[in-house]
Amino acid sequence: MFPCYQKCMLGLPSNTEVNKQLPKTAIFRLFDSNSLPRERFDDDISRIVIVNELSSVTLNVAEGNNVKSIFALNVMLKRKDYDSRNIIALNKLIPQKMLFVLQKDDTIQLAVVHTQLITSDWYKAEEYKIQLAGLNLNTIWDNIVKQVGNIKIEDGNSLTEQIAVDAERAKKEKQIALLEKQCRLEKQTRKKYELHKLLLQLKEELNGSI
Repeated sequence: MFPCYQKCMLGLPSNTEVNKQLPKTAIFRLFDSNSLPRERFDDDISRIVIVNELSSVTLNVAEGNNVKSIFALNVMLKRKDYDSRNIIALNKLIPQKMLFVLQKDDTIQLAVVHTQLITSDWYKAEEYKIQLAGLNLNTIWDNIVKQVGNIKIEDGNSLTEQIAVDAERAKKEKQIALLEKQCRLEKQTRKKYELHKLLLQLKEELNGSI
């Protein structure tokens, strides 16, 4: 018997419920030890359940060109600092789109793979609801990805283009934070000047992309 928050998670329609457990032994049979080390997987994950299937039938919408169904998987975690490679490997299990609901105790984090792994913040399990918007599964999937990653489409970008832009922006922000720290610690005047010059260049590039 699955807990209510699994059966009713994210506010998805009741007719999309599947509630089928995926035994870890069956998962290991599908992967070799290099692509999914058993010890690494066991350290992170205790149980996996396919909770919902969003399809043209269950949602009464058209199929998408690329998306025929979307599965919601509840992944029960042993720790919040899980190895993201486990989720990427799980994404290869089913040849359809997957929305992962990563759960530790009474909190959840959502994750999807759309050109890269995209994750949400952590939320109270009973509080978070996903909004299904769109007339076909392609659009519904795109809107799920936007919600999970809190992605705002800019300048007529496609979703894939915006993800790339956001990733590059995050990379520059990380570089800037590192350079600022190095500038504070650097004692040599010449080296400090070079770091400051590079810092200004990165900030200019970042401001130009916003």
